[in-house]
Amino acid sequence: MFLAGIISEYNPFHYGHAALIKKVRQNGATHIVAVMSGNFVQRGEPAVLSKWTRTRQALENGVDLVVELPLPWALSGAEKFALGGVSLLDAMGADIISFGSETGDIKSLKKAADILQSRSFSEAIKKELKNGNTFAKARQNAVLSLFDSKTAELLSSPNNILGIEYIKSIDKLKSKIEPFTTKRVGAAHDTANYEGKYAAASQIRSLMLTGKEYSNFMPNSAYSTAQKEINEGAAPACIKFAERAILAKLRCMSRSDFEMLPDISEGLENRIYSAVRKAESLEGLYFLIKSKRYTLARIRRIVLSAFLGIKSSHTIGLPPYIHVLGFNERGTEILHSIKPKVKIPIITNSSDIFSLDKIGKNMVELESRATDLFTLCTPKISPCGLYMTKGIIFLPSR
Repeated sequence: MFLAGIISEYNPFHYGHAALIKKVRQNGATHIVAVMSGNFVQRGEPAVLSKWTRTRQALENGVDLVVELPLPWALSGAEKFALGGVSLLDAMGADIISFGSETGDIKSLKKAADILQSRSFSEAIKKELKNGNTFAKARQNAVLSLFDSKTAELLSSPNNILGIEYIKSIDKLKSKIEPFTTKRVGAAHDTANYEGKYAAASQIRSLMLTGKEYSNFMPNSAYSTAQKEINEGAAPACIKFAERAILAKLRCMSRSDFEMLPDISEGLENRIYSAVRKAESLEGLYFLIKSKRYTLARIRRIVLSAFLGIKSSHTIGLPPYIHVLGFNERGTEILHSIKPKVKIPIITNSSDIFSLDKIGKNMVELESRATDLFTLCTPKISPCGLYMTKGIIFLPSR
């Protein structure tokens, strides 16, 4: 078994994702596991399709096993997002981690990762942050001041940044996983452009949310699976559906409540508390909080964390278990292979939850509540309890 891991959101699954899976197979992978974000994603919004639908899309298009990246890591910046995903792949004994990047050059990404872990960089970025720059800008400026512009330029592209964070996480965990990258195909991340059948996930989401045709940008099976959920009123999910609920929750919170949220620093809780008292919409709230120092993505994640009940204490350490969302026959082989040697619990059914420790049970409770709140973001509201009753998806190997 040569096990390849992919950390993903599949929000939603598209031809670019399929191209990476094909490359991974060509690189020798006999089995592929995807660590996938659940119902909420890194940009601080609900995923456009439920995690079960996106799991099915992945299994229909070459992935053998899908496990969930727990909510506190899925709703984090690149560094913690990467660490959570890599830790799960390491626990499962993955041989390689595969990802697309704008550069497609693993040597340059490894060089950048080494730079970001150096003492000289640590001192340089502290100076840049004192100048009021965002973390991303401060990081790029620090690299530029110490090293070459080519390396600094890598840090201006989102998939390069994630790849670098994957490599840093491998180093931090002292993992034996080897990083493998391929040049990202198609439209740039988070744009409305497209190249042939390759469109950015943000463009596909926009088309889905406005009821426009998007079938050209997805494999046929992924499109059919998405349409089934849309026809049932369970998609597309959008944070606007839950806007009043989110604002209501925020208005009931105190300054000390905001202080306990992830990624709060330098009195940001006071800025948020004040903005909440003035805001008449989510977009208005984001605008009131946003500044040169605080990016929109960071603000959205903090606001969503408040709504979902995520605290900074939830983000300490590493994911406490492996939650299986779906698999095929090859996925069964992966599970049989890792069970004797894996060091954290594997959840394949609800009874496995009872054997978790306190941290694990608290995480399950957080995920269950988040699933109930996710259904407030869909056209048709579903009852509570789906986290415990939905079950694992099984599909025959393709």
